[in-house]
Amino acid sequence: MAKVYQLKFFFFFLCAFLFTLKASAQYGDEDDRLFFGGLVLGANYSQVDGDNFAGYHRVGLNAGAILYVNIGKPLALSMELLYAQKGARAGLSQLPKLMNDQSGVITDYKIRLNYAEIPILINFFDAKKNNFGLGISGAYLGSSKETYRDGNGAIFEQEAKLFPFRKSDFNIVLNGGAHIWKGLIINLRMQYSLVSIRNLSNILTGRQQQFNNLVSTRLVYIF
Repeated sequence: MAKVYQLKFFFFFLCAFLFTLKASAQYGDEDDRLFFGGLVLGANYSQVDGDNFAGYHRVGLNAGAILYVNIGKPLALSMELLYAQKGARAGLSQLPKLMNDQSGVITDYKIRLNYAEIPILINFFDAKKNNFGLGISGAYLGSSKETYRDGNGAIFEQEAKLFPFRKSDFNIVLNGGAHIWKGLIINLRMQYSLVSIRNLSNILTGRQQQFNNLVSTRLVYIF
């Protein structure tokens, strides 16, 4: 039931956020508005530093809304409200690294983390409205799932619940965008957790300190 209320709050906040943008003028070459914003849609390519694997094999959704506040050219503050899927997935070439003397080789390993996230950045815009930004983000973990399968086909999820993830995640964010056409921006983002995302992990699947590490590619449309 708590997850339902969290989801309703997220979409209510998103609708209210978009309503404030409705009356705004179209994003153009000469734009002196104090506030301007739009929509974000893209993908996260993530890994969890501290598990026994490497590589951005977990692909998840990155979607939501963004609001900019001009603080004096060429700078603007931005705040986003995002739904962000993060986590990890073992690449096939990496799976033999995990061994269990009793059950054989682990053949599949996945972490799924679903966050409501609010990044806040300071952004530099050039004359062509390309941008570069740096900031931080705070995220609330709505749901999590960690599973692994042994060589006999047995799936272990209940054991993973003994090693819960923190409900909050704080990240440093590096962001770049190329303005390609009338408010449409191709965006590349990198971010990394500032604190460990869990207090204790299974020694079989990683070390105690673990951190979200991801690269995002997104389309941003500014109204």
